[in-house]
Amino acid sequence: MAEEMMNNKQIILKHYVEGYPKKSDMEFKNSIIKLNVQEGSSVVILKNLYLSCDPYMRNRMSKLEGSYIQSFTPGYPITGYGVSKVLKSGDSNFQEGDLVWGMTGWEEYTSIVTTTQSMFKIDHDKDVPLSYYTGILGMPGVTAYAGFYEVCSPKKGETVFVSAASGAVGQLVGQFAKMLGCYVVGSAGNKQKVDMLKTKFGFDEAFNYKEEQDLDAALKRYFPDGIDIYFENVGGKMLDAVLVNMKLHGRIAVCGMISQYNLDKTEGVHNLFCLIAKRIRMEGFLVFDYYHLYPKYLEMIIPQIKAGNIVYVEDIAEGFERATSALVGLFSGLNVGKQVVMISCE
Repeated sequence: MAEEMMNNKQIILKHYVEGYPKKSDMEFKNSIIKLNVQEGSSVVILKNLYLSCDPYMRNRMSKLEGSYIQSFTPGYPITGYGVSKVLKSGDSNFQEGDLVWGMTGWEEYTSIVTTTQSMFKIDHDKDVPLSYYTGILGMPGVTAYAGFYEVCSPKKGETVFVSAASGAVGQLVGQFAKMLGCYVVGSAGNKQKVDMLKTKFGFDEAFNYKEEQDLDAALKRYFPDGIDIYFENVGGKMLDAVLVNMKLHGRIAVCGMISQYNLDKTEGVHNLFCLIAKRIRMEGFLVFDYYHLYPKYLEMIIPQIKAGNIVYVEDIAEGFERATSALVGLFSGLNVGKQVVMISCE
């Protein structure tokens, strides 16, 4: 059988990154990809349609030891979540033309070995944007669902604080909490995002953490009786302030710590004794442990989207050439909502 070849643009990590990532840490490269696959193999050739920019990718740009995820390899394409179309498949679970979401390369075409948690088939409902599978219907959606409902064990009427609340995960956590009948406050990094939390996502209150000289005082202003649930996305000084303001038997779901990802030396946390004194349960979690809930999550979320009860804001950069700018901008808060790169139409 003659080999089929295709030109393939890729985004390569040039070297491990220190401090804030820059566009110059990556480069575009033209390569060739073989489109042949052996029947009965687990190899699938994908045409990538949307790429997801996510905070955890910053960690992978550094040399990691003892992490839950591997570092990117300098000289090779970076990888991340995306939405793709199957061009060729040796795996009987995936057919030519199938739409899928999961881990893929930052390139136009990707040859991938499928595993049970690396790729999910999309039963695409035309009433829902395909790009949503990088966000509300993909990894960030399951993260918000599992972190809030499974880790936080919420109850109606509780007080909930969400940091980085306008991001891909935070905007959903806040809306889930409001659906349950909780009082919800979010923090974000500029006025536009703060306004969006209250007017678009229905948060009861929101504040710009950059304008607060005293985070402890800010939290006491919005939570005079304390916080039942904190959905942690930022770490550092915010976590320290939250610990002092938690209620007895409060719960903290640790999803991320984006304030620490670009620091050469991470900040310490000084108020951990509050975990003991207030009998707080603080639990880190990874979305991989909850993918078995994905079908249940879809049954819940799709009707809510169609009914207009849940809204989702995306920041879509169009064109493969804008991918590096979109990713770098994520770490200085340039995005408004879930950052996505559209590299191809179906």
